[in-house]
Amino acid sequence: MKPVEGSTVIGKSVVVRGELSGNEDLYMDGDLEGAITLADSRLTLGPNARVVADLVVRDLIVFGNLKGNVRASGRIELRQSAVVSGDIVASRLSIEDSALIQGNVELTVAAASTAPAVSQEPSASFVLEPQA
Repeated sequence: MKPVEGSTVIGKSVVVRGELSGNEDLYMDGDLEGAITLADSRLTLGPNARVVADLVVRDLIVFGNLKGNVRASGRIELRQSAVVSGDIVASRLSIEDSALIQGNVELTVAAASTAPAVSQEPSASFVLEPQA
């Protein structure tokens, strides 16, 4: 997986403990324990990423492992190799085959959306696992 051009890159051998914040897109392929705040930017967790953190982002793409709660104002994409354990709040959620997720999911209506609001259940708790 190649990072998007213009993204800040944190490589797979890097270990971060603490709080990470910024205003630009970030590609993270290392280990992080703490919190990530990129409220106006996209975070991509690469296939080698092992993140134990609460996230506040605009968009999130997960290829690796994430343990923590996520609040995204935009879209979350869980790719085939993603393993996520934690609660998710987002406007949109995309889950590829074989991605694993354990936790509560709440899909919100985007504030800028002109589409009529759809009545939704408050949240759902479930575990998705690939079929044998």
